[in-house]
Amino acid sequence: MSENRFASVWDALEDTPQEAASMKARSELMRALQAWVKQKGLTQTAAAALFGVTQPRVSDLMRGRINLFSTDALIDMAASAGLSPHVTIRQPRRPVRRKGAAGEVVAA
Repeated sequence: MSENRFASVWDALEDTPQEAASMKARSELMRALQAWVKQKGLTQTAAAALFGVTQPRVSDLMRGRINLFSTDALIDMAASAGLSPHVTIRQPRRPVRRKGAAGEVVAA
């Protein structure tokens, strides 16, 4: 059995580097928003009013239901909270690994 190493769990789970990059950004935004809501001691109802969404939407956020959120929606929520989301572009530290057509992992 070969040992595959990935820079992120998303690199291992997603089918393309593009999907992995999107999930990395969404998960980082989601974690930051969860931490902010907890740090402020807000109820889900209060957070919802601040973000301009419903309380069930904040429940989805706090439960980590990442597939229900777009990057845009999470950025909008962060900006509504007074946070300053930004994008950082980095060069890869090692060769990027991706899944091939048959599901095998190949170096790009």
